[in-house]
Amino acid sequence: MSKPFLSRRGFLQATAAAAGAALASNSFSLDAEAPPIPLAGSSPSDRIRFGIVGVGMEGSGVLATAVALPGVECVAAADLYDGRHTLAREIAGNSIKTTRRYRELLDDKSIDAILIAVPDHWHKQVVVDALAAGKDVYCEKPMSHSPADGVAMVQAAKNTDRIVQIGAQRTSSVLCAKVREMIAKGAIGDLNLVEATMGRNDPTGAWEYPPPPDLSPENLDWDTWLGTAPKKAFDPYTFARWRCWKEYGTGVAGDLLVHLISGMQFSLGINEVPSRVSAFGGIYRWKDGRNMPDVHAALFEYKGVPVYMRLSLDCESPEVTRFQGSKGMIELREFSITYSPQTGVDTSPSYYSGGFPAAMRAAYTQKWHEEHDPTPGKEPASESTTINGNDYDDLRPHLWNFFEAVRTRKPVVQDAVFGHHAALACHLANESYFRGVPVRWDEASQTIKSLT
Repeated sequence: MSKPFLSRRGFLQATAAAAGAALASNSFSLDAEAPPIPLAGSSPSDRIRFGIVGVGMEGSGVLATAVALPGVECVAAADLYDGRHTLAREIAGNSIKTTRRYRELLDDKSIDAILIAVPDHWHKQVVVDALAAGKDVYCEKPMSHSPADGVAMVQAAKNTDRIVQIGAQRTSSVLCAKVREMIAKGAIGDLNLVEATMGRNDPTGAWEYPPPPDLSPENLDWDTWLGTAPKKAFDPYTFARWRCWKEYGTGVAGDLLVHLISGMQFSLGINEVPSRVSAFGGIYRWKDGRNMPDVHAALFEYKGVPVYMRLSLDCESPEVTRFQGSKGMIELREFSITYSPQTGVDTSPSYYSGGFPAAMRAAYTQKWHEEHDPTPGKEPASESTTINGNDYDDLRPHLWNFFEAVRTRKPVVQDAVFGHHAALACHLANESYFRGVPVRWDEASQTIKSLT
């Protein structure tokens, strides 16, 4: 089998590892739990047999990662573009079945699970159909294309005993698990602000993908690909760059913000919809006909705490989430955590005393030192600690957790409800952007309401 191309995430991970940046003196590493090596001679009948729907940019990476895991086997792949049938066989072997019709995979009783990596506007239909067919489901993020789709998907999951896991990988990250542990133990005291940012500055990062050179109505079922979206003439750029338009995708919110939201929720141990959202942004650089913003900033409220997240396709910036509290800050980056404790107390006389008369100021300063100066040799040393680990978007442990849940029937963290709540945060950010006003989720009507 030929080796698949690196995804954007894989390329960045390999580059960062090769760079070998100098670490802080107070640092250590976390190791991800490795999937066990299957016993020699294990029966093929013990393997989980899966099919995949969608073998494009994301789907090909999902497939390549899945087939490298022990105890699983890909037996079929569905995609509306015939060129991806060739790609699927290159990744998973010539023996797999390929088809344009995903329902053929659902009708195959020998298939245990379905991996789904199709454009957002197809998520709901494929997930609901797969669950109805009795399949366990792994669906790429964001879970839904709209709030109504998410509601239907949650209901479909509740109506079955099937495993559903959504593909935002941070809920399976050793780094996010460590942040969760530290926050739960009170490392930062009372949480009062979360900030997260992510920025790109290149055409590929802005989804200016090159369409397959041979793409045509002869090798792509264009009408089916459009699905519930408005009908339009065949356009290879729409096919390759669907994230640019709300008719098919969910913009930077669904592509990138959902990762920040999912990681933040998992790290804080919450699973809910923000109480309100206010978002701003625009199309400042990529004026290529898209209708989704290339800069999107959103302010959320979770349990009374402000959560500010900023995404840009116009300027490269580090991907980082900062959890800020009364006792310090935890900074979560793609390959590391930095914990910076803070005492939250004065370390010197208050500068406000500069407004005192000289004698009063001197007396105040002397008394302050008498009451607060530490014993010589016992001065506190407040050091930052850096913890290094696997890429927090590492796909391998996330897929492994899914397949283990299929085997054991144990619940997953990022189930349909978690995925729905994370996606709703993104839908709220998009709606606030388009409406130009703050919005909230109305649980009673299961709709988004404006706050005016």
